[in-house]
Amino acid sequence: MSSEVRELIKKHLPEYKISRFGKVYTDTTEFMNVDYSDIVKLGDEHFLVLKNEQERRFGLSDPKYWVKRCKQLENGQPKILKLVFYEKFPMNIGPFKIQCFRSPRKEARILDLVKGDMRFMQGYSLDDTAGNNVRVLDIIRGKRLDVVVHNIPVDHKTYFHEYFPEILEKYIGACEAIKFLHDNDEKHGDIRRDHLWVESGTLDYRWIDFDYAFELYENPFGLDVFGLGSILIYLVGKANITAQSMFDHKIDKEVLSRIDSGDYSVVIGNRIVNIRKIYDYIPESLNNILMHFSSSSSVFYESVDELMVDMNQCLKEIRGL
Repeated sequence: MSSEVRELIKKHLPEYKISRFGKVYTDTTEFMNVDYSDIVKLGDEHFLVLKNEQERRFGLSDPKYWVKRCKQLENGQPKILKLVFYEKFPMNIGPFKIQCFRSPRKEARILDLVKGDMRFMQGYSLDDTAGNNVRVLDIIRGKRLDVVVHNIPVDHKTYFHEYFPEILEKYIGACEAIKFLHDNDEKHGDIRRDHLWVESGTLDYRWIDFDYAFELYENPFGLDVFGLGSILIYLVGKANITAQSMFDHKIDKEVLSRIDSGDYSVVIGNRIVNIRKIYDYIPESLNNILMHFSSSSSVFYESVDELMVDMNQCLKEIRGL
């Protein structure tokens, strides 16, 4: 089989240097077997596998064996292939019990829906010979929004007054993009801060990874709204602040004595939501938005529209309009 791979590379990428030649896969069911120097053939398109993508969270990197960094032989363009991987797990947020699962077909639908809309990653899907729905994705050159915010080299007060207003305005635009999905009866499904990227050059905010779905009968779009709230909390605090991380953020220990159990996130229980107790220059109206996502809240946002109305009002207040 390696001779077939050698001939394909010689034909399409004659200048490309590769040290070994693998196999051609037309059935990607056993995605763990698809590795460096193999070729995935989907219809008339061929993709040379270069490496597995990595999941980078909490300072750790885990390989995502179903997500392959590739080079498309027909045009030499870098691509990401997301192969079919199913998983299902429960999640509890406050009083809500949510069933989450991966749905490749759902991500394929969204890719069709957002084609040409650069608020989202771009791509298309193709079935392999076994009927697995493989998504072919363009690579976004840029950085995660949380990394961009973390790397702004100023103290929190300077960040909040000089940088945050523009960040909030652009984040509201990213929320508008999620509203577009909801208006079309689709969910993002996995909204978290590493799934919102800032594209190099344009500095546009762009959403990635739509293959999670969830069942929340009380509010079909509720998990997306909670995800947007968690990102906003990070953006306001310039970090996810916990009792353990206060020292790292140069926050006076005395502040901790003012924090009570109701000041923590309903989504991730050790994260402080009541940022105004830490930074007293946070407007009360903005802090009230954050407190909708606290464990002490009895009222949650029902929709992205509600959240955006409040954020827009806060933006005007912050800018003194």
